[in-house]
Amino acid sequence: MSTESILNEKSMAFLESYLNNASPTGYESSGQKLWMNYLKPYVDTFITDTYGSAVGVINPDAPYKVVIEGHADEISWYVNYINEEGLIYVIRNGGSDHQIAPSKRVNIHTKKGIVKGVFGWPAIHTRMRGKEETAKIDNLFIDIGCSTKEEVEKLGVHVGCVITYPDDFMILNENKFVCRAIDNRVGGFMIAEVARLLKENNKNLPFGLYITNSVQEEVGLRGAEMITKTIKPNVAIVTDVCHDSTTPMIDRKIEGETKIGAGPVITYAPAVQNNLRELIIDTAEQNEIPFQRLASSRVTGTDTDAFAYSNGGVASALISLPLRYMHTTVEMVHRDDVENVIKLIYETLLKIENEDTFSYFK
Repeated sequence: MSTESILNEKSMAFLESYLNNASPTGYESSGQKLWMNYLKPYVDTFITDTYGSAVGVINPDAPYKVVIEGHADEISWYVNYINEEGLIYVIRNGGSDHQIAPSKRVNIHTKKGIVKGVFGWPAIHTRMRGKEETAKIDNLFIDIGCSTKEEVEKLGVHVGCVITYPDDFMILNENKFVCRAIDNRVGGFMIAEVARLLKENNKNLPFGLYITNSVQEEVGLRGAEMITKTIKPNVAIVTDVCHDSTTPMIDRKIEGETKIGAGPVITYAPAVQNNLRELIIDTAEQNEIPFQRLASSRVTGTDTDAFAYSNGGVASALISLPLRYMHTTVEMVHRDDVENVIKLIYETLLKIENEDTFSYFK
């Protein structure tokens, strides 16, 4: 493959619109529609399931099935309680970080449309009079400018409405992509780009390729758990994000050492099938794609675990994108890493080419 950039103007426009769109866990449908519309020219057909996981399929009649997968959902909040003064209290939907919430703007999703609000927080002047209280779930509240519970409800806000942050995509220093929800809609973007490259380069695969965008990863890998039973794959290559551990306040002795700009991260873990992992490493070395290594104790914490232990065992591997500031509104990745994850998945698929390779994963 050429060393020139593989992200063109169309793909960058899709990435921006896809990241800016809200797709909270359990409410991913609008993002899935954007993703399927982009992917449509590059696949033969689609599969969707009851909860919204979407799969673009190439060679749907082939008996051998290979999955490449990312997850579509983003962390968010639920309206949990509205007090008589019109202030809104929340619970998590996924791993939302309570410490970043104070003073953040929010979108509350209602049947009447988006209702704007803010996470209120006491002024510093009033917090200095005694022991300073930190942000916690039970003291976070949202103010939408109402004085009573009745005013809030007239706007369409009720218990169970989902809440997201509006922070949009930007590029820093020409090569750092920054947005909320890069974890892990960038995964859906990268696997879609693999499909695009296969189509544009006229590559014919000897197996069925299932480009899978799963829902509900942030609440327990649930979408992958469901869709793998539908597909029944032989092989699964999952992509997600992992931590850049070189920023302050992270202990590399505990988290390992991975860094944005240094290449895709290949994981060692019980759920990762050894032969598939080694094939990916060989592919990276042969194609001079930089990569990093990471060890995970017990579980990977990604959809890899759901695929690996399904259907009597599926040969699975994890290729991660290093990311700074996970589960914040300023998640950051390096453009070079995005391109190299795409290249690594693409080149690995080209090596899974015959029956001898298929048996290698048994």
